[in-house]
Amino acid sequence: MKVLLSETDLMELIANGDRKAFAQFYGVYLKNIYKYVFSICYSKETTEEIVQELFLKVWENRGKLRNVKSAKAYLYQSAKNLLLDHIRRLRIESRVMDLIELNTIAGENYTENHQAFGEYYQIAQQAIELLPEKRKKIFELRLNDDLSLDEIAVKLSISKSVVKKQLYAGISFVRKYLHEHSEIAVFVLYLIVFS
Repeated sequence: MKVLLSETDLMELIANGDRKAFAQFYGVYLKNIYKYVFSICYSKETTEEIVQELFLKVWENRGKLRNVKSAKAYLYQSAKNLLLDHIRRLRIESRVMDLIELNTIAGENYTENHQAFGEYYQIAQQAIELLPEKRKKIFELRLNDDLSLDEIAVKLSISKSVVKKQLYAGISFVRKYLHEHSEIAVFVLYLIVFS
C-alpha cells in the first residue's frame, strides 16, 4: 500500500533530491495547478507549457522548499508569476511585431518577422543581463512592468533623477551592445522602451 507523506515531509525529501517524493508531490498538485492556470489563459498549449515550466523550476530550485510554509501557496504564486511573465512577453512581442509590420520590406512574411523578433529579443536580453544589478532592475521595471520613472522611484525608494540617470545609462549600454550585433534591434529597443 502506498503511503502518502505530509506536505512538510514531501518538501524536505524533495529538497534532498528524492525523485519519488517529487513524483508524489507532482501527482498531488498537478490537477489543481493545471485548472488554475487554464482558468486564466484558456489555452491548453500555454497551460501545459507553464505547468511544465513550473514543476521544472520547483525541481531545479528544490533547496528552497525547506523555507516554504505552504506548498500550495508557493505553487500558486509561482504559477501566477509565470503567467505574468508570459503575458509580458506576449505584450512586448505584440508591440514589436506591430512595429516590424509597419516597417517591413515588401514580400517579407509573418514567419520571417517573428524569427527576426526572436533574434532581436535574444540580443536585447543578453545585453540586459550584462547590466549592473540596480540598473538592470530599473531597466526591467520600465520595459517589463511598463512603470513610469516616478513609479520606479517610489518602488525602489530612490529619487526620480537617479532612476532617469540609471535608465538612460542602461539604454545607452544596451543600444551600444545591440548596435554591435544588429542595427535594426536598436530601433526596436527604442520603440519598446519609449512607446
